[in-house]
Amino acid sequence: MTEPKDSSFAVQRRSGNIDATLYWSLTSGITGPGPAAGQDIPSVPSAESDREAIAAAAAMLRSGGTVAFPTETVYGLGADARNTPAVEAVFAAKGRPSDNPLIVHIARREELEGLVIGVHPVASALMDAFWPGPLTLVLPVRPGVLSPLVTAGLDTVGVRMPGHPVALALLRAAECPVAAPSANRSGRPSPTLAAHVMEDLAGYIGGVLDGGAAGVGLESTVVQVQPDGTVAVLRPGGITAEQLAAVAGTGAVAPAPALALADAAAGHSGGQSQATPPQVSGGGTGGAAAQAAEGSPAPRAPGMKYTHYAPRGALGIVRGSSPQRVAETAASLLQAAQREGGITGLLLFEEHRALYPADPAACVVSLGSLASPEEAARSLYAALRRFDEAGATYILAEACPVTGLGAAIMNRLMKAAGEAVIDAG
Repeated sequence: MTEPKDSSFAVQRRSGNIDATLYWSLTSGITGPGPAAGQDIPSVPSAESDREAIAAAAAMLRSGGTVAFPTETVYGLGADARNTPAVEAVFAAKGRPSDNPLIVHIARREELEGLVIGVHPVASALMDAFWPGPLTLVLPVRPGVLSPLVTAGLDTVGVRMPGHPVALALLRAAECPVAAPSANRSGRPSPTLAAHVMEDLAGYIGGVLDGGAAGVGLESTVVQVQPDGTVAVLRPGGITAEQLAAVAGTGAVAPAPALALADAAAGHSGGQSQATPPQVSGGGTGGAAAQAAEGSPAPRAPGMKYTHYAPRGALGIVRGSSPQRVAETAASLLQAAQREGGITGLLLFEEHRALYPADPAACVVSLGSLASPEEAARSLYAALRRFDEAGATYILAEACPVTGLGAAIMNRLMKAAGEAVIDAG
């Protein structure tokens, strides 16, 4: 991956000065989707080794260290949100832009009072419905409580209560608010396994709690409730706009302000105007999204400004009037890239596999059925990492509808591709 050179980045290069990243494998980690948002989260089983691991990780957080831990969305890289040197270590390990705010994780609702000034009744209703779970609320921060790095100098902070037993046990044991972005190198696909964390950050963070595979697979939905009670979706995620509207009221939810999503849904081209290969560099440092980020104000939530989630190879999204047109265009472009010596990759949905010729790319990964977007969400980041393992230099992905979880899936794909969309007609 190309290292970011822009001065807005907190560091230009990681400085690995940790002798060894501690690794704790938990026998009580959960796999699969886990309980639905808002439901009771089961306690971590009482295995002595697990209790000791969580206690050790909590002590590391309290002493100013950094710990990666599982949540129901992805693995997070945690630090005491009140401790500026600890938060600096998170930015340094990730190479994260310093104007990209962090989400604060809590284990108990009553902790909010010490972190924020007031909670709108609609925000409170959303917490009732979806906490613990993959929903982050941007709230007015209480001055002087958190490190200013957490809020990127803004007067708001994103807060959530994760729906994972290991995360909740760690937060309770640490007894501090924990700032935690995804536990990956900035710009890379987010980690859904502890192995992904170790691949990106071993030697640069204090420890990793391995609690199994993340259930949702995409980061939390981030919302901000306006004074009039409307809900602005700043980042789509594990809680859909439809679910939010069921609580806040029909017409009260404003979708994520991402014109690229609407353009992609209509078959319009974002970074590309014709059915040609995306001319973007690997690692997600090019493309329209990255260029638009230059000079723009600090985002209110993670994932709003910079290119994220990118594999090392160039990625483009193919959209068209029919699956057949998409498959024909993608197959033709992949063949051309292969003739030019590229190592090709294809990300498709299972219903469309038969539309492609045999072996359309060197690495073909299915996101499962379009009828099961939960499966696609859980497997998306692992799929993007599969292309890196295969050494893919040119990758095409099928677009999907932007309803329900599809909005979050397309948001992540558009970010990963630098908004490079190929119109198949």
